[in-house]
Amino acid sequence: MNESISSKTCFNFHKENNMLCKNKKCRYWHDINESQNCIVNKSNNKKHTLQEIGEILNITRMRVCQIEKQILNKLKKKLS
Repeated sequence: MNESISSKTCFNFHKENNMLCKNKKCRYWHDINESQNCIVNKSNNKKHTLQEIGEILNITRMRVCQIEKQILNKLKKKLS
């Protein structure tokens, strides 16, 4: 079955066609050429340390840890 271009996600389209994304207004756009300028493509199929995430997002490892804790607390509240 042929999948139309409109049904593909932006990050999949750029990855499959080995094209850099030029949409700087996209929430996933980042200046990472080896990942077609996409945070999603950068993180797919790989686990990252807090340090690596901080370097990608240009924030400290400690800030990543704080955000992680906030997210986990919100999930715990929603699930209970």
